[in-house]
Amino acid sequence: MTRLSVNVNKIAVLRNSRGGGEPDVLAAARACLDAGAHGITVHPRPDRRHIVAEDLPPLAALTARRGVELNIEGNPFAPPRAGYPGLLALCEQVRPAQVTLVPDGDGQLTSDHGFAFDGDLQALAVQVGAFAALGCRVSLFVDAGVAGLERAAALGADRIEIYTGPYAEAFAAREPAPALQACADTARRARAAGLGVNAGHDLSQANLGAFLAQVPGVQEVSIGHALVGEALYAGLAATVRGYLSILDSTAPRA
Repeated sequence: MTRLSVNVNKIAVLRNSRGGGEPDVLAAARACLDAGAHGITVHPRPDRRHIVAEDLPPLAALTARRGVELNIEGNPFAPPRAGYPGLLALCEQVRPAQVTLVPDGDGQLTSDHGFAFDGDLQALAVQVGAFAALGCRVSLFVDAGVAGLERAAALGADRIEIYTGPYAEAFAAREPAPALQACADTARRARAAGLGVNAGHDLSQANLGAFLAQVPGVQEVSIGHALVGEALYAGLAATVRGYLSILDSTAPRA
């Protein structure tokens, strides 16, 4: 079964908009795990607009106690600065089960593209090796249909995460077939190269089932924005259980 990692960034956005400690990111993560989520995802950015470095040790302790995975996303090339020691330093501190490397810039509202695998990839290979040396599984964020995907395995990556934003847009426009085919082809290419497959970005209860029914071998989905938005109406535990029901009922494709 595909596993659900809940991204709790949006909980931190609400907290940071007011200051103080509410809503409590750790309590929200605990509620998600209590409802059956398989892991927690965070994406600490240098501008500290949502998850911050101080959130990571308690989240790491929680996931360790529960025997589930912590997935930390981030740009490995973003330089350290006040309040942000750099992605590698954060991972050295808490040793997440998985680190997902994302090529987003400081000014991006959200991650909206993956790595390209053309040209000189030595710098990326060095970064992958540094995170692997910490014992982290390394996943690379990629666009569906990216050229040269097979080079990700040569860099030392363990998995890819397919950027599903374009699929979500196509689904909302009721024209999902081409985007689904691109995602499915990317998953097959990744698996043929020996890479595991994750997926994330704008997946929701509305579009997740159709995605999993067509894209083979998805091991994990990371979902935050839609899940937290839906939870405003249905409650966090009920929403997590809704996603788990979709995962349970969708037969994985070979």
